[in-house]
Amino acid sequence: MIQGIVGFVLDCRDAQSLADFYVKLLGWEKVFSNDGWTGLKSPQGWTLAFQEVEGYVAPVWPWEPNSQQPQAHMDFQVEDLEAVVMFAMECGATKSDVQYYETSVTMFDPQGHPFCLCTAN
Repeated sequence: MIQGIVGFVLDCRDAQSLADFYVKLLGWEKVFSNDGWTGLKSPQGWTLAFQEVEGYVAPVWPWEPNSQQPQAHMDFQVEDLEAVVMFAMECGATKSDVQYYETSVTMFDPQGHPFCLCTAN
């Protein structure tokens, strides 16, 4: 029986540079890096890993017909949405032109993966 989640892996062009972005954004510890793989450890103990894929194509969001579709995205809870959006942009993220909610902001990491910054409300 499955007992819990141990990690989440994002495909990417450059595992090291993407891991460096998330280290800066999240403050998590880098725990391994080799042969196109890099991983971070969350305070809760699970791994966020990055796997290099030849010919990686960034997903398109919002979805468009006949385009590379996002398969997943991460939501991060924050207290001060505006401050964390600014910090994420300083780290190298970009803000999506399309937003749907007042309590969250959709961002893109430097290799095009969408992620959301969300308040508890």
